[in-house]
Amino acid sequence: MIVTWDDRYKQAVIALWNEEAVKDGYKELTEQSFDDIFRLNPYFDAQNTFLLLEENVVKGFACGCTGDDLPLGAQAGYITCMVLAGSSQTDGNYMRLLDALEQRFKLLGKQQADVLFFNPMRLPWYIPDTPQHEHNNAPGLPVDSAVYKFLLQAGYMERTKQCAMYLLLEGFTIPADMKAKESKAAAGGYTVELFDAAKHHAVAEMLEALNNPLWQQEIGQSTQTGVPVVVAALHGQVVGFAGPVIHQANGRGYFAGIGVHPEHEGHGLGSILFFKLCEAFREIGTSYMSLYTGMTNPAIRIYEKAGFRTVKHFSVMRKELAQ
Repeated sequence: MIVTWDDRYKQAVIALWNEEAVKDGYKELTEQSFDDIFRLNPYFDAQNTFLLLEENVVKGFACGCTGDDLPLGAQAGYITCMVLAGSSQTDGNYMRLLDALEQRFKLLGKQQADVLFFNPMRLPWYIPDTPQHEHNNAPGLPVDSAVYKFLLQAGYMERTKQCAMYLLLEGFTIPADMKAKESKAAAGGYTVELFDAAKHHAVAEMLEALNNPLWQQEIGQSTQTGVPVVVAALHGQVVGFAGPVIHQANGRGYFAGIGVHPEHEGHGLGSILFFKLCEAFREIGTSYMSLYTGMTNPAIRIYEKAGFRTVKHFSVMRKELAQ
């Protein structure tokens, strides 16, 4: 039987997650982290959250979210997760959970279902072959998971693969050729340093040109509230960013991304920003960094040059929903 969310089953769902979802590398859930990720998330909707019950025992859990204010939110519903107990992992049960999600999305007027990094319900996962170093958000579905294989069979198209990358920061230094690139940019009037409201301006205009709603919110707020952000500037006008520079309690360096105003590309600012970001994290005692990027993104070469290695692959997926 498929039912919508009921708080009575929270402990059973946590136990199911800690038995099954962790096999795909996701971090274990506690009652607090379950509430933080799901129940207290502003996009949580009990009608978008489903349980598979067999004789009143939880055998499956699926959650999706919607919001017209989200990127693609006007037309897309996001699939956050689908988890089944080992003995219940059948295509039929996956389909029952998936159908419940899709029908709910269609009822809300959505034209597509997405598995995408814009999902505001962020699922932390452990980086393989590390002492439980973790990344704060899964950018899609692990390509070695049963759910990924099922969604391919269920008509979901793989739009791209994301490379999850990792770097230990101990001993990180900026190489000589990158310092030479910074000197060349400086000769053209560009500086790359931590944002200083007394000397830098035009952050909002730079972010508007990059047209990324998440960056506009997070980087805009960081520069307004004093959270460190590495910026590239031309005579004080901000034309690029990397950050924010946040040392998380788990030792990871958290940052939202890197961007350069289109009118100022071609000066090597993206790579300079990234190396300066790594340096800024190392200087505040951050243990490691992790990020994800598209397999075909040329920036992957910058990350590899900095010492990052690919540790896991995730799939970004979509299905058009027949109305």
